[in-house]
Amino acid sequence: MSNHQVLVIIPAYNEEKTVGQVIHSIFAASSDVDVLVVSDGSRDRTESEARKAGAAVITLADNLGIGGAMQTGYRYAVKQGYDYAVQIDADGQHDPADLPRLLAEARKQDANMIIGSRYVAKTGYQSSRSRRIGMIVLSGFVQLAVGYPVKDTTSGYRVADRRVIQLFREYYPLDYPEVEALVLLHRHHIKVREVPVEMHARQAGQSSITMLKSVYYMFKVTLAIGLEVLRKQTTRRDGSL
Repeated sequence: MSNHQVLVIIPAYNEEKTVGQVIHSIFAASSDVDVLVVSDGSRDRTESEARKAGAAVITLADNLGIGGAMQTGYRYAVKQGYDYAVQIDADGQHDPADLPRLLAEARKQDANMIIGSRYVAKTGYQSSRSRRIGMIVLSGFVQLAVGYPVKDTTSGYRVADRRVIQLFREYYPLDYPEVEALVLLHRHHIKVREVPVEMHARQAGQSSITMLKSVYYMFKVTLAIGLEVLRKQTTRRDGSL
């Protein structure tokens, strides 16, 4: 059992080229955290590179996607008694230098989840025009569902407190879960706050999100948010009867 309060969870699928450096950067930024890599059915040296860098590793026999990998991490966090769980990508897009600040914001306890955001303040992050439009559309949909703006709905750089960890242990959306997770948090009256961070381009390899998967993602998320808006309207109507 670790004496540390914070577990950094890294979902990783075939990230042997970057995962070791990401882990070293996390320990350099925050020496009082533990790191868990969930190797999500990787077929390369992700597991060995993660262990070499000093992380604990859980290896999944099959590729479950980010949601399945993260839920595995949350279950581990509950079992080991951590107060906070941080999601960081294995591909080098998230800057561990921001981690101490995100944790400090989480410890203020005015929100249950802190999201590292590219869009609440001007940063060096540059996205394509189509991606930016997609982000604006998703942000609008999410605001309809939850009633408040979330600028960076797809950011995977997140800090969760014990209440969120417990919730996500029981259920976490499986594929492309970030947006649906926001709706889930709202349904359970859990507070979310965004904090500006720097993000970088993927350091190696390529994204598993193809054009076809992007279309599926938008359809799935739009449907999930539409159902949530419908649920809220029905609840209000029934409550006013």
